[in-house]
Amino acid sequence: MSNKVIQAMYDDDDVLLKAVKETREANHKIEEVFTPFPVHGLEKAMGIKETRIAITAFIYGLTGLAFSIWMMNYMMIQDWPQNIGGKPSFSYAENMPAFVPIMFELTVFFAAHLMVITFYMRSKIWPFQKASNPDPRTTDDKFVMEVVIDGDEKELTDFLVKTGAIETKVAEIQ
Repeated sequence: MSNKVIQAMYDDDDVLLKAVKETREANHKIEEVFTPFPVHGLEKAMGIKETRIAITAFIYGLTGLAFSIWMMNYMMIQDWPQNIGGKPSFSYAENMPAFVPIMFELTVFFAAHLMVITFYMRSKIWPFQKASNPDPRTTDDKFVMEVVIDGDEKELTDFLVKTGAIETKVAEIQ
């Protein structure tokens, strides 16, 4: 397997999407695609599996809900029971309707914050990390598709130009 790729640059997202489909149909391996904005249908065209991150969001929400129930039971029933507005503090179940807003807020808080952390970890985005895009124009108005060179480089370059690439160059895989 080669450690070199051809970076094919496109100036239109529709042309890029069509080129990705043609490249996969020709059995070439697409290493990565860099776009300045989300392109609808690109992950399906690249053959990327659907994400399971929604499952983690649900688990994080349940964690927040469980934490809120434990926290309110400990603080308001066991540790420091107080008679607030004549409400009994004998059990959590009797006070639960008053705790629903806190339960909701902590569920959302845990899900949101832990999902951000999960996203950063899965995307390998860290504070002060140097940008890894191959060309600064991919943050403005250009699209780059990196295709692994596996065979004749000239033939692959010609194929990518036929798909609508406005510029190509060979680069090392990072």
